[in-house]
Amino acid sequence: MSQTLQAVRGMNDILPEEAETWEQFEESIRDWLKAYGYRPIRMPLVEPTPLFKRAIGEVTDIVEKEMYSFEDALNGEHLTLRPEGTASCVRAAIQHKLLHAGPQRLYYYGPMYRHERPQKGRYRQFHQIGVEALGHAGPDIDAELILMCARLWDDLGLEDVRLELNSLGSSDERAAHRQALIAYLEAHRDQLDEDAQRRLYSNPLRILDTKNPDLQALVEAAPKLIDFLGDESLAHFEAVQQVLRDAGQPFRVNPRLVRGLDYYNRTVFEWVTDSLGAQGTICAGGRYDGLIEQLGGKPAPAAGFAMGVERILALWRDAGGVAEAAVPDAYVVHQGEAAGRLAFRVAETLRGHGFAVLMHCGGGSFKSQMKKADASGAPVALVIGEDEAAAAEVSFKPMRGGDQRRIGLDELASELAEQLFAADGDDGGV
Repeated sequence: MSQTLQAVRGMNDILPEEAETWEQFEESIRDWLKAYGYRPIRMPLVEPTPLFKRAIGEVTDIVEKEMYSFEDALNGEHLTLRPEGTASCVRAAIQHKLLHAGPQRLYYYGPMYRHERPQKGRYRQFHQIGVEALGHAGPDIDAELILMCARLWDDLGLEDVRLELNSLGSSDERAAHRQALIAYLEAHRDQLDEDAQRRLYSNPLRILDTKNPDLQALVEAAPKLIDFLGDESLAHFEAVQQVLRDAGQPFRVNPRLVRGLDYYNRTVFEWVTDSLGAQGTICAGGRYDGLIEQLGGKPAPAAGFAMGVERILALWRDAGGVAEAAVPDAYVVHQGEAAGRLAFRVAETLRGHGFAVLMHCGGGSFKSQMKKADASGAPVALVIGEDEAAAAEVSFKPMRGGDQRRIGLDELASELAEQLFAADGDDGGV
């Protein structure tokens, strides 16, 4: 016997009961983004590998170790399953000249891919909601992006989520800080772990984000980027903080918050929680003013964020968020050839009137079919046997109390609507 095939490790099936929760969450997300004027954009799952090397940075962990890259066997093109969405979104905006019409508020939703060690909250195929504000220069859009997230947490009933904030300044300011940081770390090279030594000259800023407890005192005493910021960067950062204070949004300035992607500048932020163990970041973003030019477009400012759907859904479930079960308005029970043909007509007619109708398939006795009708949760069973088929009628049976009665096909839609309205009233209507 051949071995049963399994899904790729770290790439998970989302089964119907869970998928219904996902769909309800996605509907809330669309309404939330629409309220802020963001429009959807959809990009390919596969992009040219150079896009991510140029945008994310060749010496980042994502590019060096985590991307699913391959060579197209037909034309030799180097391709990659997208590990994040910002680079793809900016590439699309440049390619289709979206900014010629002015600043753009865009969002996307879908799977991303990184070759990581799978664990709770960290998968090889994971889903992100990305929000990108292209062409906006001021600190107001930075603050709006942050406050957008705060509103979503409130809508979802998430409580154990807090905001951390930092500024990465300009490229010149980061370069001055980088030089001082390297000099400091070189003086303490014997204390660095293997990962920190590897990053010392390629990406020293990421050493500040180490999770190694033995390095915490060392990085805490390291030169802080905020001390290298000029007046313009400091004013921008202070303006973001002022909007948050005015809105009553608590935050903590974390000088070690650096992000793992090279394209960020000025404002960066993370929403974190203690409820998910090691994978505590549920949303992160910031400003990336140089990326559009870096990818070949006309220079333009930009900011955005991405949130991990699996992690947010885990928090939402813990907060009591569950999808309502999908229940049909009616279940059609039938037996006999003529009854089966009429059952199809009845089901399709009612669907044409906007009702959700589940028609029994696969045969079986009336008794077994009625058990399935009851298990479906449908408030009404529509029973069709030989007598009903001959008379072009349906036996209308309320499943939660009420008398069964025969009605003509012309009356069926209005009768079902009246029954469903009465049932809604019994469930708390006034």
